[in-house]
Amino acid sequence: MSELLTSAFADKVVLVTGHTGFKGGWLSFWLKELGARVVGFSLPPPTTPSFFLSNELENQIVHIVGDVRNFEEIKKVIEKYNPEYVFHLAAQSLVRRSYDAPLLTFDTNIMGTVNVLEAIRSSKSVKVCICVTSDKCYENKEWVYAYRENDPMGGYDPYSASKGAAELVIAAYRQSFFNPKNFDEHGKSISSVRAGNVFGGGDWAEDRIVPDCIRALCSGKEILVRNPNSIRPWQFVLDPLLGYLMLAIKMRELPNEYASAWNFGPSSNGNIRVCELVNLIIKAWGSGSWVSSSKDITTKTVHESTYLKLDCTKAHNLLGWTPIYTLDEGIDATVEWYRAYDKGRKMIEVSKKQIGEFTEKAKSRNFKGLLIHNNRY
Repeated sequence: MSELLTSAFADKVVLVTGHTGFKGGWLSFWLKELGARVVGFSLPPPTTPSFFLSNELENQIVHIVGDVRNFEEIKKVIEKYNPEYVFHLAAQSLVRRSYDAPLLTFDTNIMGTVNVLEAIRSSKSVKVCICVTSDKCYENKEWVYAYRENDPMGGYDPYSASKGAAELVIAAYRQSFFNPKNFDEHGKSISSVRAGNVFGGGDWAEDRIVPDCIRALCSGKEILVRNPNSIRPWQFVLDPLLGYLMLAIKMRELPNEYASAWNFGPSSNGNIRVCELVNLIIKAWGSGSWVSSSKDITTKTVHESTYLKLDCTKAHNLLGWTPIYTLDEGIDATVEWYRAYDKGRKMIEVSKKQIGEFTEKAKSRNFKGLLIHNNRY
């Protein structure tokens, strides 16, 4: 599989917005390992420590500090570096923070997306753009059914609403300016991707359950869990990123067939309660305990959905994508990464090792995506 990805991205100029964030950092690192010429455009790392800093990405890719809310900035970057691929991940990505900073959330997630797409519209180099939104873009009815790509957009909280609105923006640009039926006129393929609750090494965001667990375990404290019975679609970070890379390859090959919206979520056993995930982390760590903070009057209470699943049939059938790691394997890899960091290991080598192990696991499990790519159906 690594050979397939390398042949697609080696020596290609790839722009990643949000490269200093958790998912953007892993994606930039992986693309760099594949031989791509990665250009990153983002605000400074949102946390210290961070995946970006721990893997010394500033010295390995073109690192540009900028804000997607500034149209002229992102336009100049695209004009200067002429990327062939764009992965747009820059966002205000925290639900609870969106209550404290709704203007920032809407401005970044909606107008930031508008700015990226508008800059691409005048670019001759960009052929593929994948905009990363969220599983929370859907109108959440708190039902047991998994959401499909054609379900209505919505959003109770500012974050979810901003992602639903971003999806409407992407769809409008795709229909108005990048219509697949008129590909020969504009030459661009535009998709949006919606992943579940992604975890892995290198995430230190506040109010996110896996980093919260790691911080508590490292300090020997009890883990405070806000919503222990909420069900989420949990997945290891490299799984959806592999989906994005596969989609980009297919969009380049068959641009008018693959430009659309896509879900990338876990297998059914990855849809578990928050408390069950915490117990898996404690088990992998080897010690620790948790307590519910849902009734703690000192904890700020805001609305968060309790039930959320993704239907990934489209990605399974048309891309051959399925999650490589089980939930246990993903948790084990995550704990391994943080323990290595805690011991002062060189994290570049640790991250390389985890990508290598992940791709080897895909080969050993006869990953169907390879067949779909090679047979072009």
